[in-house]
Amino acid sequence: MQSKAATVEEYLGELDDGRREDLSTVRDVVLEHLPEGYEEMMLFGMITYAVPLSTYPVTYNKKPLMYAALASQKRHMALYLTNVYGDGEVEKWFRERYLATGKRLDMGKSCVRFRKLDDLPLELVGEAIARTPVDEFIQVYEASRATN
Repeated sequence: MQSKAATVEEYLGELDDGRREDLSTVRDVVLEHLPEGYEEMMLFGMITYAVPLSTYPVTYNKKPLMYAALASQKRHMALYLTNVYGDGEVEKWFRERYLATGKRLDMGKSCVRFRKLDDLPLELVGEAIARTPVDEFIQVYEASRATN
């Protein structure tokens, strides 16, 4: 379910109270731990945290380089962590830490799906967000593009 909202506030305003509250809480954690240089924006119909084009304009799709995102889907909410997907070492760390919390991990390539806030270990989310500075994220991105 892609939103056509132009702002984060519009996006959150489209949600029912429960989803709005849960995604707002996760958003607060992301913003609190987001390394310098990433910006919050609407991209791909989601609340997105990205490397702005003014910092890194050489992306494959001519859009800001997505670092993380939050979305409300039909059956779940989603937290996209591209630093976890793009780096095997970080992915291993994240999966091990997540499972150690005792919470059930429902994860695709970068998408962590959750139905309610209690399903998501917020402390780990903060650590995952804080883990990758912009320069390091760009290096991992460039290395992945060099092999494609």
